[in-house]
Amino acid sequence: MLEKTTRMNYLYDFYHSLLTPKQQSYMSLYYLDDYSLGEIAEEYEVSRQAVYDNIKRTEAMLEEYEEKLLLFQKFQERNRLVKLLKELLDEEQPSKQAMQATIAELENLD
Repeated sequence: MLEKTTRMNYLYDFYHSLLTPKQQSYMSLYYLDDYSLGEIAEEYEVSRQAVYDNIKRTEAMLEEYEEKLLLFQKFQERNRLVKLLKELLDEEQPSKQAMQATIAELENLD
């Protein structure tokens, strides 16, 4: 569950501007502020089921956006490559060829 929450938080960070204000609010309350479905339902005077359905639909939309735009995947890959570059620089005799290859991978991400 923690992995899903972390993933949803990242996807929300990348794609929240593509959501409606209501979707943004429900997702923010549920994932960022840790509100329960009942608390959100009470806040908006709707049923728990309505909140649940809205959140599930929004999660599916965020996954679709990621499938098409790959912003989160590229973010993760970029972080991995930056970490690799830092490790290469920490070596006593850094390999220029390895660093150039890693930089080339970074450049090809976009």
